[in-house]
Amino acid sequence: MNAIVNEATAELECDQIKSEIQRVFEQQRATALHLRQSGKAERVAKIRKLKAAVLANREAIIAAGFADFGKPAAEVELTEILPVIAEANDAIRKLGSWMKPKKVWPSRLSVGTQGYTQYEPKGRVLIVAPWNYPVNLSLGPLVSALAAGNAVIIKPSEMTPHASAVIDKILREVFAEDEVALFEGPASVAQALLELPFDHIFFTGSPAVGKIVMAAAAKHLTSVTLELGGKSPTIVDDTADLAAAARNILWAKFTNNGQTCIAPDHVYVHASVKDAFLQHCIAALEDAYGKEAEQAESPFLARIVNERHAERVKVLLDDAKARGARVVTGGQVDTGLRYIAPTLIDDIPDDAKIMSEEIFGPLLPIISFTDLDTVIARINADPKPLALYVWSRKQANIDKIMQQTTSGGACINHCVVQFLHGNLPFGGVNNSGIGSGHGHYGFLAFSHERAVVRGRIMLAKMFYPPYTATTRKLISLFIKTV
Repeated sequence: MNAIVNEATAELECDQIKSEIQRVFEQQRATALHLRQSGKAERVAKIRKLKAAVLANREAIIAAGFADFGKPAAEVELTEILPVIAEANDAIRKLGSWMKPKKVWPSRLSVGTQGYTQYEPKGRVLIVAPWNYPVNLSLGPLVSALAAGNAVIIKPSEMTPHASAVIDKILREVFAEDEVALFEGPASVAQALLELPFDHIFFTGSPAVGKIVMAAAAKHLTSVTLELGGKSPTIVDDTADLAAAARNILWAKFTNNGQTCIAPDHVYVHASVKDAFLQHCIAALEDAYGKEAEQAESPFLARIVNERHAERVKVLLDDAKARGARVVTGGQVDTGLRYIAPTLIDDIPDDAKIMSEEIFGPLLPIISFTDLDTVIARINADPKPLALYVWSRKQANIDKIMQQTTSGGACINHCVVQFLHGNLPFGGVNNSGIGSGHGHYGFLAFSHERAVVRGRIMLAKMFYPPYTATTRKLISLFIKTV
């Protein structure tokens, strides 16, 4: 009887949420139409208010990061707050030039006309944010959507409830729900949102869920930006600065305890320098988090988001060890505390799960190589990654890797900073994503580039019917000279 009552209650709550979503979505229709006429001043004012609210809630965001992840304050500020403030400042400074129509030269077939592109808001847009950087990956795209003049609904992840609560508080302080609204809840809430005919969907998450989002969008011919993930490879050749590479790679990997879509997933290290590289890695881990036995108590190491994900990462580690892989350092696991030590793994067989599944945790496979062509072939055999990292002081090797591989983004002698470079597009390719965000590219993602032609000299009348021999001669001339 209780099960029947609980099921009925759940269905009622689901119906109520769907009704509320529909109500807000319909409210935003009129707002979206109004926002087509919004200018720079109106949009910048909204972004300034959002920025001020983020800064005013700085301590609350830090507390939420600790509550959801055990994340240190500096890491929350660096990875959650700083990118949003940088995105806001960039839009505030440059929005006027982004919005300005761009004139284009006439082509040979359009002589006598003026042409330009005019940037229009797409309308009502949906931002579906992940759990790993909930504030950054909700409010960063929001800045771009506001800059482009859209009405917005945000769906944060249910896995980080403290962060979601702070985001909701910020948005309620700044916006009316017909401009920006947030809906929390489980996957059923996201499914209800995806049933609606949004004008654009901006999704950050896994490739598997990205396919679901894209399929839902296709029903309404809704455009999408998909920022996904994948197994981002790192290459360290025999000319690399090993100390710098080790420190930087481990910083990029173990920030947020490895739960970063652009974190190095695995490292190919030239066999001649592998042992030295591993020693530098161990030293870097000790500098950052203390000796191996002390790392569980480090205040600078975040935790896995929940026990289910901790168990998932543990399965990858256990499977690799069962197949003969060697743990160089780390390997300690307490799923109840959501703790997995920073772990380096060597001698991993190709059939281990960790070699095919995205790790998204603090495990770093180290793979030795002697032939760069073999590494390139392995990278090209896998789905296209979101990021590729190259550590080398030999330009020929750098050029070869960059020319013979593809990835959403890449760094040479650095890791993960491509996300912070506001003048570059951030996005994936195929399995790792579709479209780009950040800065001007985020503005474009949420804008429609409208092609406008204005007639001046009506040369087209030469081709009006009735068609004559002269008309055919003119067409033949254009075919030859266009």
